Amino acid sequence: MTRKATTNAKQKRPHRDLSEPVRRCIATGEIRKKEELLRFVVSPDGNLVLDIREKLPGRGIWISCSREDIELACKKGLFSRSAKRKIDTPEGLADFVETALATRCLNSLGLGRRSGLIKTGFAKVEASLRAGKAAVLLAANDGSEDGRKKLRWLATSIPIVELFSSTELSQALGLENSVHASIARGGLTDKFLIEVSKLAGFREQDHSGKRTGSELE
Repeated sequence: MTRKATTNAKQKRPHRDLSEPVRRCIATGEIRKKEELLRFVVSPDGNLVLDIREKLPGRGIWISCSREDIELACKKGLFSRSAKRKIDTPEGLADFVETALATRCLNSLGLGRRSGLIKTGFAKVEASLRAGKAAVLLAANDGSEDGRKKLRWLATSIPIVELFSSTELSQALGLENSVHASIARGGLTDKFLIEVSKLAGFREQDHSGKRTGSELE
């Protein structure tokens, strides 16, 4: 997701709605909206715990949804510094976080299908896009590029999510060979997009540096 830069020389800082809850990232020092950050807490026995639902008791430790920032925080002991106590951060924390975020996103898709918000299959997805009923376009990142291009052309003003493989989509939706899907407007859709934005911080690039993430506007 990108933020437009201001061209007004007098406006040195981007406008922020002061009613939105914000927190400071322990890795970058930036103050950002809570929905753009991950919350961790320290358990009574001194373990670092990812609070993915943001409901666990205790003082929150907030960090950007970025593999790089989490690895930096682990390397420099920033979790311990923020908690003001020694914390043993588990190995592979960034991988664990990515898996947890992906699972949460895919579970949301399963709920969406059971709620009737999701259309699957090229023809049904194309029809939902042409009718203006789709709020999000999903495409497996290992699906046919030709089919993805055709649907992207129709999805001119909605978010396009290409973070998941066909295997992941198939398992989440309970269908075989799921490559294309669309999500209708609804409260679940908004929550899904927030979680997808977090996951994008971990899946934006593969090991070759090629972007493989989502196009969220």
